[in-house]
This record gives sequence, C-alpha cells and structure tokens, in this order.
Amino acid sequence: MISELWKRVLLVFSRREPEELDDELRFHLEQSVERNVATGMTTEEARRQAMIEFGGVERTRERCYEQQPGWWWGTVIQDVRYALRGFRRNPVFTFAVIATLAVGIGATTAIFSVVDRILFRSLPYAHDTSLVSVGLTAPIIPEEFMLGGSYYEWRDNQKPFDAFTSETGVNDCDLTERNPAHLSCASVEQNFLPTLGIAPILGRNFLPEEDRPKGPKVALISYGIWLTHYGLDSGVLNRLIDIDGVQVRVIGVLPKDFEMPALEQADIVVPQALDEAQQRKAEPGRVMYAFARLKPGITSEQAQAELQPVFNYSLNLAPPQFRKEVHLRVRSIRDRQMHDVRLAAWVLLGAVLAVLLIACANVTSLLMARAAQRECELAVRSVLGASRARLVRQRLTEMFLLSMAGAAAGLMLAQILLRLFIPLAPTGIPSLEHAHLDLRIVLFTVIVSVVCGALFGVLPALQRPSAVALAARTANSGARAVARRCLVVGQIAVSMVLLAGAALLTRSFSSIERQNIGMETRGVLSTRVALPQYRYTTAQQRMEFYLKAEAALRRLPGVSTVGMSNWLPPAETHESQIFNNISVAGKPRSTDGTGGMVTWRWVTPDYFKALNIPIVRGQGFTEDERRSNEHYLVVSSLLATRLFGEADPIGQHVQPVPQDPWYTVVGVAANVKNGGLSGADEPEFYRLRRSIAEDWTPWNAIVLKTSLAPSAVAPWVRAQIAQIDPTLPIDVETLSESVGKLTDRPRFETALLGFFAFCGLLMAVIGLYGVIAFVATQRTQEIGVRMALGATRLNVLRLIAGEGVRLIAVGGVLGLGAALTASQMLRSLLFNVGPYDPLSYAAVALLLVLVALIATLIPARAAMKIEPVVALRYE
Repeated sequence: MISELWKRVLLVFSRREPEELDDELRFHLEQSVERNVATGMTTEEARRQAMIEFGGVERTRERCYEQQPGWWWGTVIQDVRYALRGFRRNPVFTFAVIATLAVGIGATTAIFSVVDRILFRSLPYAHDTSLVSVGLTAPIIPEEFMLGGSYYEWRDNQKPFDAFTSETGVNDCDLTERNPAHLSCASVEQNFLPTLGIAPILGRNFLPEEDRPKGPKVALISYGIWLTHYGLDSGVLNRLIDIDGVQVRVIGVLPKDFEMPALEQADIVVPQALDEAQQRKAEPGRVMYAFARLKPGITSEQAQAELQPVFNYSLNLAPPQFRKEVHLRVRSIRDRQMHDVRLAAWVLLGAVLAVLLIACANVTSLLMARAAQRECELAVRSVLGASRARLVRQRLTEMFLLSMAGAAAGLMLAQILLRLFIPLAPTGIPSLEHAHLDLRIVLFTVIVSVVCGALFGVLPALQRPSAVALAARTANSGARAVARRCLVVGQIAVSMVLLAGAALLTRSFSSIERQNIGMETRGVLSTRVALPQYRYTTAQQRMEFYLKAEAALRRLPGVSTVGMSNWLPPAETHESQIFNNISVAGKPRSTDGTGGMVTWRWVTPDYFKALNIPIVRGQGFTEDERRSNEHYLVVSSLLATRLFGEADPIGQHVQPVPQDPWYTVVGVAANVKNGGLSGADEPEFYRLRRSIAEDWTPWNAIVLKTSLAPSAVAPWVRAQIAQIDPTLPIDVETLSESVGKLTDRPRFETALLGFFAFCGLLMAVIGLYGVIAFVATQRTQEIGVRMALGATRLNVLRLIAGEGVRLIAVGGVLGLGAALTASQMLRSLLFNVGPYDPLSYAAVALLLVLVALIATLIPARAAMKIEPVVALRYE
C-alpha cells in the first residue's frame, strides 16, 4: 500500500522522461503523415501538412506536460533551477539586490519590533481596548487624577463602565528579610486586578475585608521577586515577609508580564486600605488614579459625555477661580502609557518604511537594467514557443527568490541592529527592553518581503520582449527609461524628506545641549539618599543622619562645598505649588485661575554655592539663619518679578502655602532650568532647611563641589555614608552625567533618524548613479556619432550630466514640498527650532545636490572619454 502511494506521489510531482514523450510525439506525427499519404498527397506534402496540423513541437510538449497531475510543481522546480543558474552567472547583480533588500527589510524589521509594542501589540490585560483612564486634568498634576472626596461619588453614579477601580501610586519600600532589598510597592483597590482582567498565576486576589484601614496585612509579589528571592518556590504562599518592618502575608504571585497601567515598576502590590467614609467627607481627599472598563459598544468619547453630570457636580466643589482650568478626560490605557513616545514611534516607523521604498526602487531599477540586457534571451524563448505567462512566471520566480533571500539577510541584520541599539537606548521608552524577533516579527518580515517582491517585480516582469531584440543585444524602450527616471526622482524626493527630518532633529538636539541651564555641573558630584521609614521613624532621626553625613563629607579632601536639596534641577521631578495660593503681605491674593505652577525646594545654605547659582539680589541663606527658628525664603528672578513687579523683594513677607507660616525673602537667585531640558521653566522658591527636625524629609539629594577628579572622590563619598549606615544603597555620579541623561532620548531619536536618512541618501545616490551609467551605455553609439561630427568632450559631459541635473532638480523640488508638509509632524519633538527652519533646509539641499552631482559626474566623465571609433563599433 505504501509502495502504491509513493508511486502516485512520484506521478504527481515529476515530469515524464523526455525520451518517452518524444517517442510518443513522433508516433503521432508519423500516423498523421500516413493518413495524409493515404489521401493521395506526396510524402513531402503529407509531412508538411502534418507538421502544420500538429503545431510547434516545443509548445505541444508543454501542453502534454500540462495534462499531467501536478505539472505545475515540475514547472516551478524548473523555474527555480533556471533562476539559480542565472544568479550564479551574475553574482554581482545578485549580491547587489540581496544587500539592498537586506538593508531595507532589516532596518524595517528592527524598528517594527520596537514600535510594535508601542503602537500595535495588545497590552497585557484582558480585552485591553476597553480599558480607559478616567479623571480630572489640572495644572497641579500632569496626568488625569481623582480626589478621594469625589472618587466614590463617581464610582457610585457612573453609567458607561462595567468596572471602576483606583490606585494611589507606587512608592519606595524595603524588603527587610534575610536577603533585604529596596523595592517598589503599589497600593491598589481590591477590584484593581479583576478590572484589568489580571489573575495571579499563583494564589488569589485581595478580598474586600483586606482593603480596609485595619484589615489583614497581605501582598501580591511580582514574578521577578518570586524568581530572584524565592526561587519560584510555591511554598511562598501564606509566608510572612517583612515590608518596611511590618509582617505581611504573601497571598499570590503576579503574572510574568504584569505591568501597572501607568507603567510604574511594582515589585509588590498591597491593598490601599483607605477609609471610604473618611474620604467621602474629605476636602479634597487623597489623590487617586482611576481606571475603568467600558461597557460593550461604548467609546471613550461617549463615556466622557456620560460622565459630564458627575464631573460638573465635582467641579462645583472646587474653588471658583480654579474651575476653568479643570477638565474631564477619558482616554485609553495605551494612550496614557504611550502618548509621549507615540509620535516618535510613528516618525521612526515612517522613516524606515521610506528607506524600504527607496530600496525597492533601487532593486526595481536594477531588475529593469537586467531585463534590458536579457531582452534578446527572452525574445528567443518567446519565438521558440514560450508563452507570455510562462515568461512572467519565470521572472516573478526570480524576484520571489531574491526577496526571500533578502528577507533572510534582513532578519540577521535586524537581530544585529537590535543588539546594538537596545543597550544604547535611553530609559523611558516603553517595552523597549522586550523587543526581539519573535514569530510575529518574522511573519511581518515575510509579508514585507512578499510586498517588496510585488513592488519591484511586477513592472520588469510585465515587459514584453520586442522583435528587434533578436537582432541586437538590447533594445531601447522609452517606457522603461521613463520608469527608471521616475524611480530615481522618487528616491531623491524621499531622501530629501528623511534628510530634512534628521536635520531638524539635529538642530533641536544642538539647541538642547547648548542652552544655559543656570548652574554649574562640572566638578560637582551628586548622590541621592532615601532613608527607610521603618528604621528612621522620626524627623529627629532623619535630621541627625543628614547632618552627620554633611559634616563627614565636608572633611573629604578636595571638597569645598556640600549642599542638600530634596530634588535637583533640571530634572522634571520636583515639588510644585499653585501660584495664586502664594500670599504676599499687604497684597490681596489673586482669584483669577491658578496662575500656573511654582516649583519649590528645601535647600541648605551651601546649595547655591555648590551649584554656582548666582544670587542676583540680597543674599543666600546663612548658617546663622539655619540655626534660628525664623522662616526664610529665596525666590527666583522670574518669581520675584511676578510677585513684586518693580518693587524690592528683599525683606518682603510671603506665605508660600495656605495655612503655613510667613517667610521673609532674603535673596533673589538667578533662574535655573527646572522643567527638564526641553520643558517650560516655572517660577521657583527655595525654603531654608533649618536645624529643626520638622524640616527634614526621608529623602535628600547631596551635591559636593570638588577640585579633585570626581572618580577619585566618589568612593570616599560612599565610604563616609556607609560608616553612618552601611545598609543604605548609594549611587554617586557627576552632575554632568545626570544632566546628560536627560539628553539621551533626543540624542537616540536623532541618531536613529540620521542613520536612516544616511541609508536612504546612499541608496538614492546609487540609484542615480546606476541610471546615468545606464543612459551613458545606451547612448554609446550616439556619443560616437556626435563626436565624429565635431562634438567636444565638454559637449558630451554636458549631455550626460544634464540628465542627472534634471533628475536632481525635479526630485529635489518634489522632496522639498513633501518635507515642508511632513515636518509638521515633528513640531512637538523640536526645541527652539521651527519646522520650517531655513538653515536646516538649506543644508539638506546643499548636501543632496553635492552628493547627487558627484554620482552624476562619475559616469558622465567616463562617457566623455569614449573614443569615437570604439563607440561607432559598439554592438
């Protein structure tokens, strides 16, 4: 039975032996001759008529093959073998096509594997498209939030959601077991995980009674903590662990891909345990972040409209001057997570797709040139009986093989690119560390390669062999020449768009790096110390630690100044206060909105000296003021202008926060960048951190001005702090390094777009060179005739170079128009540079023209050296 089945398979996937088929065809032909002779024809006439009736032998043989089951498989095998032989005969062409495709497909695959998780891949929640973030937006908090005084009213009276939940943020915590660790703990409502559609992989979720102020202390641990601290031991369930010195029972393990909706790192999740009755009465109550699951068929816009009544109710509870600056927002979880990187992801994806298009255009041009060289061969095959469909199928087979080879090489290049730029990428790009070539990405690569094969293969494959090709090696085709010129024009235009985008981002990045941030970073060391609250339970303990650390660090060799603050500029993390909440003695408080935000910091007297922040009026804080019980304030120049106008701020009395004591202004400091390197600066005031326990918080940033090499001082800093408390983790870095990290992301985006622009320009120039060289070759005889009739070499140079100049001009003009339109997308990514920056476009145009002219002049110069006699004998 197996033998019979094997014979049938061989019958389907094999062609008959040529000798057997030829014998059969010869038999039928002789039978036809005999019948004609029997009718009275001569032998010669009978054979001639039989041949006419029988048709072409080759075509008849093909028709016979087509009658066999599985004939197409043998044809495909034959086409593949023929294509491989052709590639072997022309290795330079084969390598050029595969290398070009590898660059285009590899770059596209690498970037797609990154942006796939940002733009397309499902989030790790059940039915993630129905999850939304809900809340208020106001100047005081950048993301939507809710307040305990109104959250429960919203939860009870909302209609568009199937579930409504909240979390109160992620904070530092310490695992104080045998293997202690500094972790992050998230506090969530009891129905938080069910709302997101997440179930623990081990254990259970929180119970309602565990989410109460005096409920049992329980926790869910992350998969990473389960792996690193407990070795995936299932016995971790019901185990008591110490978190910040408190015994907590582990009731479950979170999935490996668990992530908080706002992408905070959460090692341990605990119930938020809020007193609901107390929160309902509070004004304003605890800051919370709310998330909900939409009912089927409800959109975010519809949900926002349906929430308007409860929003209006909550708005009426806010002070009248703030109401116009508070708004309702309902948006998808993906939008909340990715809104600040989505544009950059689309820009990068568009850039690599543009590079892919340029690669396809280059390959198409190469194939059209090769088709011109093979025209004689194809014409002969057509005369011998090959049908148009068979010739098209043969060429499409060649293109499919090339595209698959390009895809394989592209996958290898993509893996190399990922291994290169993922370690170099900055932090803050969501899911970048998870980017890899999985089955989804491989499938995408295959689809891209097939699309590329269709893009660059159809046009050359559909070209019909001309009869004149039988008498010459090539036959000029006007349509083919126009097509190749159009491809080059398109390549130049797309390259112009890529180069313009890269130039704008480069100018923007240069502006970020060159700006004055208002302080000195060279020779300054910084370290951040966070005291665990379970051990430093009182403000007095915290103050004693920091005062000891300050005194110890002052004694280090080469250290001239030691200052402290709760946060260091120019990072975006800081304390903020509503401007119109600040009171000035003798002036009424403004009731016109919030007035924007004001940054503030706790600082020690030497803070300004350590960072070399100038005091432009009055003086900074002194040690005598530090030891007093009075409250002193230093304001920035921007805040001084807004608060006091032309009046002298020194000696003025200010209440920075309602219900707080009144402060005396003793100085005005120069403005310092405090909203990140590219963010808007806010007015700022500095509170003196006195030698009084109530002024000290658990966390502090310490800055040291040193005349020695920072690398030499850093170990001493760690050693001094370790002598006070050896359990504290200490990271020491120069302030230049910490400020430089803020430029990592714009630098990374600029470098990537610049790389793709360079690849696009290189391939466009190669395409231009190929077209001009092909034109020069095609016009060899014409050049010989012109030179024989008196044309000079300069005339020949002008003739050939003029072709390239026209292509450059048309492509440049089209590209400039497209670049001016596309640059609008980059507006939010630019800093101190407009999307129509003339210097950027002038530099791009000059670069493109110079490089393209070089690519044009090389084949043009070769053409002008042609000898007339050789040219006239060409072909």
